[in-house]
Amino acid sequence: MDIGGRLRQVREMRGMSQRDLAGRSGMTNGAISLIEQNKSSPSVASLKRLLDAISMSLSDFFADVEDAGSPKYFYAADEFVELSPQDAGLGAGASRVSLRQIGDASRHTLQVLHETYPPGADTGPDLLSHNAEEAGVVVSGIIEITVDDQVRILNPGDGYLFDSRLPHRFRNIGEVDCVIVSACTPPTF
Repeated sequence: MDIGGRLRQVREMRGMSQRDLAGRSGMTNGAISLIEQNKSSPSVASLKRLLDAISMSLSDFFADVEDAGSPKYFYAADEFVELSPQDAGLGAGASRVSLRQIGDASRHTLQVLHETYPPGADTGPDLLSHNAEEAGVVVSGIIEITVDDQVRILNPGDGYLFDSRLPHRFRNIGEVDCVIVSACTPPTF
């Protein structure tokens, strides 16, 4: 496996420079450059430090979900990847939220999610913020979305688009599940 190339790919997909990664991981730019050029092999501990700074697990880094020999373009509903809300940085109130991802977002610059918020589900009292842009369309139910200092209730067919660095929150204030199809670039979870 081309560990250096994979690290560079993941870093760039997250919109990070080598300097950003160095600052977050506590490693030097030079060490990261050598790893990405495959002139140095990182220890497992060093690779884990780098991946923690990128917010990626070792298993996701080494996952080979899509066969490199033949690209995968279509996904049946049971092939979506269920993401853990807590691993995605959502609060404890989001434990009932379902985030189903199409394909392996680490191999693309766009992440698409099928989200389900049961009644009362909430991304948590602490507003979220991450380096991306996101958009979505409410398919069914209603959702209250807070972005920065604005709060709006969205109904089926309504949508949103915002810079994810702005503090934001999703909360189902209805009595039925709210389903949203969303996209995020670069992939964040």
